[in-house]
Amino acid sequence: MRRFIGDRAFYVKVMGIAIPIIIQNGITNFVSLLDNIMVGQIGTEQMSGVAIINQLFFVFYLALFGAVSGAGIFTVQYVGQKNNEGVRYTVRMKLLVVTVICLSGILLLLCFRDPLISLFLHEQGDGIDPAATLSFAKSYLYIMLISILPFGITQAYVSTLRESGETVVPMTAGLTAVLVNLSLNYILIFGHFGVPKLGVAGAACATVISRFVELSIVAIWTHRHKDRHPFAEGLYRNFRIPLSLFTKILIKGTPLFLNELLWSGGMTALQQCYSTRGLAVVAAFNISGTITNLFNVFTISMGSVVAIMIGQILGSGDMSNVVDTDNKLIAFSVALSAALAALLIIVAPLFPRFYNTSEEIRHLAATLMTIAAAFMPVNAFLNSAYFTIRSGGRTIITFLFDSAYMWVICWPVAFFLAHYTDISIVHLYIVVLSLDFIKVLVGYIMLKKRIWIRDLVGTT
Repeated sequence: MRRFIGDRAFYVKVMGIAIPIIIQNGITNFVSLLDNIMVGQIGTEQMSGVAIINQLFFVFYLALFGAVSGAGIFTVQYVGQKNNEGVRYTVRMKLLVVTVICLSGILLLLCFRDPLISLFLHEQGDGIDPAATLSFAKSYLYIMLISILPFGITQAYVSTLRESGETVVPMTAGLTAVLVNLSLNYILIFGHFGVPKLGVAGAACATVISRFVELSIVAIWTHRHKDRHPFAEGLYRNFRIPLSLFTKILIKGTPLFLNELLWSGGMTALQQCYSTRGLAVVAAFNISGTITNLFNVFTISMGSVVAIMIGQILGSGDMSNVVDTDNKLIAFSVALSAALAALLIIVAPLFPRFYNTSEEIRHLAATLMTIAAAFMPVNAFLNSAYFTIRSGGRTIITFLFDSAYMWVICWPVAFFLAHYTDISIVHLYIVVLSLDFIKVLVGYIMLKKRIWIRDLVGTT
């Protein structure tokens, strides 16, 4: 058991990194839950329209995450080296890449909005109007596009601060942003304090404003504390990046970017398969997913902890205890995820009662939550394994492990069952989630082989 359980000092260090990230992600997801309930109070069509757009934005958000993470695996090792110039180069790379992705995303969503939204509109006699859902989705989308660029730039700053060990400021900025979002949602969606009732458009406006608030806090603080984060000094003086480093980041980062893009696209494709069972299923997954994400905060946050702690150890060149640290981090993540899963199963029937929707949708949402909870420990292991392998720059392997597996195994099974059988949505969901046990075996083998133990920046 000593391989998997650390001493008090170990957990103090882990929680010192994890708690600010957990708080930020937790409050963000909690406010998302409240936002979701507010929109759900307007009607099922409005809730479904917003859910569809958020699913499309999910692909975009993960693409940005992959883009900054590609440079981030170098950033965190430069931090371990105390190489401030190297950190500055990687931040410039992040800013350039996110700008290109943001502008491309805006163009794509504007040009193909109708066909993309219509992929999720399947009428199954459940009383939900597809035309109304499409209209609400487009109203929400047009305003949300304004938030894309500030969100992308924020990710470049936040990821760098976290990789430098600064987790409190991103947490504070995130908390402020979600509180602004929540307050404005209450005012703009329902028309309080003399403001017109804007519905889904109000929800989008609140999100846009909160994105600019978060960016302002993070950027201003960073540039006012150059003594603590020297990379900010001269960051915009020029955008010079050594060609050798630029090439290395592209080689290591492109598979990571493509992985996040294709994996999130695969998750969206799975949701599209599920949506063939009707808009009631879209609404149920929206309720279930919002609440499940709140309980998955610890799992997601531990991925960042693994990336930071393992990356810094690899960058420092101290390979003697990296495997031991990783074993304990993975065990900690799986154990706490199991505890949270048990809690989610207990409370799953209660949450859907807050939504102004049919009893059928409420019952289905509770069932989907229970199923998702049962697989939370599996996801915790896979998430930690993914970030471990990624820390050593094995991005081709993570690409095969994550997105290639999604498109080669998971999506074909879901597509076949959704379009060529009459299997219920509950059984379809269980089958697709069960496929992750294959990934567990593969991930375990890769961790045991220790192929991820590499210092990427020692020769840069």
